[in-house]
Amino acid sequence: MVRERGEKLIATNRRARHEYNIEKTYEAGLVLTGTEVKSLRQGRANLSDGYAYIDRNEAWLDAVHIPEYSQGHWTNHASKRVRKLLLNRDEIVKISHAISAGGYTLVPLKLYFSDGRVKVEIAIAKGKKEYDKRQTLRERQDTREAERAMRTRNRMGE
Repeated sequence: MVRERGEKLIATNRRARHEYNIEKTYEAGLVLTGTEVKSLRQGRANLSDGYAYIDRNEAWLDAVHIPEYSQGHWTNHASKRVRKLLLNRDEIVKISHAISAGGYTLVPLKLYFSDGRVKVEIAIAKGKKEYDKRQTLRERQDTREAERAMRTRNRMGE
């Protein structure tokens, strides 16, 4: 049997980049059951409500929705359960110090397969204020308009 190579994206948390300023990201493994992995292979997951936390020197991922496997039976998993994150002890200590400093939270950004294993990218993030969100949207719109103007100018010159 051939092993998977590369990275295959399952789900992203687009709302997190809008709601938070991302400070630092970490890649973590996930402790999953068999039906969860099969459901993820079908590309079904939702990170939008998810968050992570540190409890007794262990990292946990909560409120991430992985729907039940369609061909599963009594061995199926609960769709929104707490899942353990696999991180190095040093990473856990760094993350817990950053979070305890205040104003920071742990947010899952994306869920993906890396060489056949499920990984989650988590980030230490600080919440944006409403005016920061508006400023980000305004900057994105301005760059889009500038690119559009450059394209039209380049077409006129041809």
